[in-house]
Parts: sequence; structure tokens; C-alpha cells
Amino acid sequence: MSNTFGKIFTLTSFGESHGEAIGGIIDGMPAGIDVDIEFIQQELDRRRPGQSHITTGRDEKDRIEILSGVFEGKTTGTPIGFIVRNTNQHSQDYENMRCLFRPSHADYTYFAKYGIRDHRGGGRSSARATIARVAAGAFAKLALRTVGISIRAYTSQVGNIKTNNDYRQYDLSTIEDNIVRCPDQKLAKQMEEFISSVKRRGDTVGGTITCVVKGCPAGLGNPEFGKLHAILGSAMLSINAAKGFEYGDGFDGAGRCGSEVNDIPVCDNGIIHTTTNHSGGIQGGISNGEDIYFRVAFKPIATLLMEQPTVDNEGNPTTIKARGRHDPCVLPRAVPIVEAMTAITLLDAYLTSKMVRM
Repeated sequence: MSNTFGKIFTLTSFGESHGEAIGGIIDGMPAGIDVDIEFIQQELDRRRPGQSHITTGRDEKDRIEILSGVFEGKTTGTPIGFIVRNTNQHSQDYENMRCLFRPSHADYTYFAKYGIRDHRGGGRSSARATIARVAAGAFAKLALRTVGISIRAYTSQVGNIKTNNDYRQYDLSTIEDNIVRCPDQKLAKQMEEFISSVKRRGDTVGGTITCVVKGCPAGLGNPEFGKLHAILGSAMLSINAAKGFEYGDGFDGAGRCGSEVNDIPVCDNGIIHTTTNHSGGIQGGISNGEDIYFRVAFKPIATLLMEQPTVDNEGNPTTIKARGRHDPCVLPRAVPIVEAMTAITLLDAYLTSKMVRM
């Protein structure tokens, strides 16, 4: 249940943090798309652990194995099966948590729902399961390239350190020039230093990721319950540690007047567009051809390397102190996950739109 995302282009994922592998089945991938294996692996490398001193030290190479759906370098239109094997688990680091509920984790909720849980790294609730999303997102990006749609996300806030909300002020091609994945190189250094200081204390910190979509045509999304921003919001909020979603002006627009935020349409050389883009490229739940931009808020990671009070499986009060290798901040590694879920959502919406208009 609930392990499949999408309607036409779909991903069904499987696997746990300390199981044999993480994997997935992609269905609905258009046939004839050139499969750039190096690009797919690069996307996984952007998500993988052990990238820098501000990420978890878990040493996983995350090499993808494609099992089906690709022939002579092209997609065949049949289901694409893939796996990424787990090779560097330290399951013993979680033994002291076997009978304890970690604060703000899914330990208790999984136990309440299923009556059983995998205490090793959170099992299915682990962010390691996002490998499948990034792999499927890479395939979706390859398909979207053929119709001129590009996606770029970046870290826009860590703690109270934040970029200007106007993404147009930045060169988004420089995101990979620093380990935080922020286009403002000066702020990126401040973010890195802050994350490092938080890590030294055994604490964690949250922040915000901004995502920008260019080249999206008008007409993607459906009324009434298939609004494009609603589907994007659902996709983003399904990511581990995501706590909020806003598009366009978002909550900032709530305190302004309509005369300040209405996007006025004009026609240039037979093409209708808007003079401003407070709507974030979506109106009435349907894309209008302008850049789509949104922000996703992520909470501080719940695993702290300090003692905290909790209860055990029987409800008895006790304390817990996590061991092992953990991220102090989810933001740098969540950037490719946000991009991946955006790509999956948009390709599904694009294929749905093409079917509607046939």
C-alpha cells in the first residue's frame, strides 16, 4: 500500500535501510529515450552519503543495476527494474534502540500501525529509501529533456541563514560549486560553517530548498483534484523530513493586496505570457508556461547524538543516545531528491496531458 507514485509514469519502490538493496520498478516510461547511465549515476552520487564532512559518514557507492526495460541504450517502453545494493550497514549501532522509541522518528507510529518494526536505521522509514526516487527521477529528467523541460533545486536556507527569495538573482549553474548546494557562494560558506558547528554539538538543523522549473508548457495539471501544485505538494511532502510546501509567492502573498500580486497577461508575437510571476507558473491548478518555482521546508533531522528522554515498547520512561553515522542537516542531500520528485510529477502530468488532448 502507498508504495507507488504516479498515474501513467509510475514508480513503485521497495527496500529498507539495512536490507539487501533499495530498488524500484518504473512503468510508463516512454520508449526510445536515450539512457545516459553516467547521468543517472551522477544523480545518485549527488544523493549518496559520505560526500563531505557535513554529511553522514556511511560509505555507500550506490551503484545502480538496471535489470530490465533498456535495450541497446534506449528505453523499450516496458517496466524498468533497478536495484542499488546496500553494502555498508552498521546494524549494531542500532541495537540499543531495539526496544526504544526514538523522539520524533517513525518508530512508534510504525509499531502502532503494524505491530512490528525494523529498528535498524528506521527500516522502510529511512531516508535511504529515497534512492529509488532519485533513480526514477533521473529517468524522468532524461525524458523531460526531449521536450525542453529543465529542473534545478538548491539550498536556500539553513537555520536562519537564507538567500533572497528571488531565484532570478542567482546563477543556478553554480549550485554544485559548494557542498551545501547553494548558489550564493558567500552564504554557502556560512551555511557550511553553521552545519559544522551544529554537528560538533551533536545537534541538527533544518532549512529550505527552492526548486525552479523552466520550459514547462502551459496546460499541465487537471481540475479539480488533480491540480498541478497539489500533486507537487504531495510529492514534496512525501519526502523524509519535509514539513512544508509553498509555490509562487506562497505565504508571503497572504499579506498583500490583489492589485500587488495579480499576474497581468500580455501577448508577444502570438505567445501569451504574464508580466510578473507571483503565481509561480501555476494558475487554477494548471501550468501557464511561466517558470514554476516553489519551496520545501525540512525539519532538523530527529537523530541527535546527545541523550534524550523517551519510553520503551512497554511505555516505561528511559533515556536514549544515538550512535553511528548521521547527517546533521538533510538539505545538501535532499536537493537531488526534490529535483527527482519534481521530474517524476511533471513527466506524469505531461503524459497525462498528452493523453487528454489526443
